[in-house]
Amino acid sequence: MIMPIYIYGQPVLKRKADPITKDFEGLDELIADMWETMYEAQGVGLAAPQIGHSIRLFVVDTTVMEDDDKEFKGMKCVFINAEKIEEDGALWEYEEGCLSIPQIRADVERPERLRLQFLNENFESQDVVFTGVDARVIQHEYDHIEGILFTERIKPIKRRLIKRKLENLRKGIVEADYPVRIRRT
Repeated sequence: MIMPIYIYGQPVLKRKADPITKDFEGLDELIADMWETMYEAQGVGLAAPQIGHSIRLFVVDTTVMEDDDKEFKGMKCVFINAEKIEEDGALWEYEEGCLSIPQIRADVERPERLRLQFLNENFESQDVVFTGVDARVIQHEYDHIEGILFTERIKPIKRRLIKRKLENLRKGIVEADYPVRIRRT
């Protein structure tokens, strides 16, 4: 089922998410709904807070970003109760966007390497090092479960330039090609 994506200004997007256990009711259906919602919105990642659930769960599929020459091979994965172990490597800028902040994109500087411990959809423990675009998408989604939005990671001058657009989103003035939930004031 396609779920509405919560838009900038919703309190759930700024809350640190809670861990879940294997007996979390409806987890398989929630994960399936997240994949369907993400694909409908043409995203490469989606965190549970973006659909109103303050839990440590996100999905990522970077296979849609693969090169024709296969220099970049994407990955598809479910992340449950993820914990960042370390980030290192050179910082690099890359333009990011967010399904919860439609029509706004900005360069974000992030380390090129990320080591993450998490549980997969079968609650099997994983300890994986991600690099490049995979690391970046995971860092973005991980920020969501920590209550951090990419707009908090951009340079102050760019933040000032998009302030009015963010305020419009907060007020419910939204253009998106997918179902959204806005904050009612």
